[in-house]
Amino acid sequence: MALRSLDNTLPLTPERPKKAIKVTNSIAKPNPKPKQPVDPNVNDENIAPLDPVAPAVDSVDYVSSEDLKPLSDPDVKFQGLIEGLESKDWLKICDSLNDVRRMALFHSTLLLPILEKVLLILVKAMKNPRSALCKTSIMAASDLFKSYGDKLLESTTCDAVDHMMLQLLLKASQDKKFVCEEAERTLKTMVAFIAPIPLLHKLKGYVSHGNMRVRAKAAVSISHCVSKMDVGEMRDYGVVLLVQMAAELLKDRLPEAREAARGVVVVIHKVVMEEERSEEEEEEKEKEKWQNFCQENLSAIDALAMVKLVASQ
Repeated sequence: MALRSLDNTLPLTPERPKKAIKVTNSIAKPNPKPKQPVDPNVNDENIAPLDPVAPAVDSVDYVSSEDLKPLSDPDVKFQGLIEGLESKDWLKICDSLNDVRRMALFHSTLLLPILEKVLLILVKAMKNPRSALCKTSIMAASDLFKSYGDKLLESTTCDAVDHMMLQLLLKASQDKKFVCEEAERTLKTMVAFIAPIPLLHKLKGYVSHGNMRVRAKAAVSISHCVSKMDVGEMRDYGVVLLVQMAAELLKDRLPEAREAARGVVVVIHKVVMEEERSEEEEEEKEKEKWQNFCQENLSAIDALAMVKLVASQ
């Protein structure tokens, strides 16, 4: 039997692949356990920390002396002043410190009977770790210097002022910029409103202070104080005492102290040269006069440093 030709036959249609039957697991999955509320007080290393709710921020307005206004009821404010200053609420203390500032500037006689107590409260506030309270107390100290000046150095308040001066020097040498700058401004106000001679007697004790930053800030205040003195005041205080103080500061570790000492030396040199000076004196004689002055009142190494310093100017 002859075979048929395959050329005339239709091509065979390939069979479609059968769909695979999906087999589902009929076993039901157990329901997940409901999430338990997280106790924020429990320290679990497997639980991510929750973001704490931000507490309300208490703010203090720092009012400059120029923007302060007189009190409408100073006598009433005075009655509750000490209570406010001794409050445990630091915001209330700040408000009371601003009342102290207003009284000092516009009702100064009111504070006189309690001035020493107010100064001691200021010192305590300056030691407070809360920066806002510290700065407000420093601003209050500045207004007290402006209002009372030399009265602060009277016997009843002298010790309190010593403590306040130390705190101002410490705060001026710390790292918190806005507190440091405020303390430096207050130290300048102190120099401006207190007579230089009694102030120098107080500042002299800080030349040998154990804290080198305090020494540096004291040196700056001494330099400012000497720069505002006339020749008569410098002679009354003692030119020799001043040059010895400057020589000590020139050896200090901090550049700020040494730079302040250089300013003092320049002023002292002018005063020494003006004493019994004649127009015929030549430059060489002036150098010799300064050298003799230094050698008479200082150690050999300090005198040499003074001569070199003036020669470099």
